[in-house]
Amino acid sequence: MPTIDLRKQLKHLYQPSAKTCSIVDVPPLNFLMIDGVGNPNTSQDYRDALEALYGLSYTLKFGVKLGKYGKQKYDYPVMALEGLWWMDDMREFSEARKDDWKWTIMIMQPDFITPDLVELARTDLIKKKDPIAAAKIRFESYHEGLSAQIMYFGPFADEGPTIQRLHDFIVESGHQLHGKHHEIYLSDPRRTMPEKLKTVIRQPMK
Repeated sequence: MPTIDLRKQLKHLYQPSAKTCSIVDVPPLNFLMIDGVGNPNTSQDYRDALEALYGLSYTLKFGVKLGKYGKQKYDYPVMALEGLWWMDDMREFSEARKDDWKWTIMIMQPDFITPDLVELARTDLIKKKDPIAAAKIRFESYHEGLSAQIMYFGPFADEGPTIQRLHDFIVESGHQLHGKHHEIYLSDPRRTMPEKLKTVIRQPMK
C-alpha cells in the first residue's frame, strides 16, 4: 500500500526556520474548509467546526486506507490544522477585536482525494457521529502564492512580536502584505504545554 507523507514532501512549507523569515511560493493545494466568525477561544461555532473538520479528515483517511472509497488503497497522515484570519478592514485586525475576527479553518488533503470521496466520507461521518458542522465543510483548492513565513514556538497570546517581525521583513524586502494572516498549528494545544507549541506563521505578499 503506498504511503503519502505530505509533511515530508512539502517540508519547505511546513518546517521553516524559527531564526529567520523565509520566502516561499505556495502552489495550489486542496483543503477541507469551514468558515466562521468570532473569538476561537470562546466561540461554540469554532469548536463545532473543529469537531467536524477532524471527523471528516479521519473518516476520509481510514476509508481510503481500508479500500472503502475507490479501488486503490493509500495510507497517509492527517495534516495539521490551519487557520486563515482576517477582518474586512485589516487595519482594525488586532487581539482586542477577536470577537470580530473572520476565519477559515482547514486541513490539507492529498491530490488523490476527490469531491466524490469527500461526499462518501461525509455521509459516513453523519451516519456515525452527525457533528453539527458537517454540512458546512467544503472541499476546494487554495492558492496562496508568494508568501513569507517563520516558525514560532510558544503560546498563541505571545505571537505578536513574531508577527510584527514577519511583517517588517516583508516590507523591508520591497513587498506589500497581501491576503489573509495564516497560521499552521503543528502542535495539538489540547496535549501540548503553551510554551512548547509550534506554529508556522505565514503572510502572503505582493
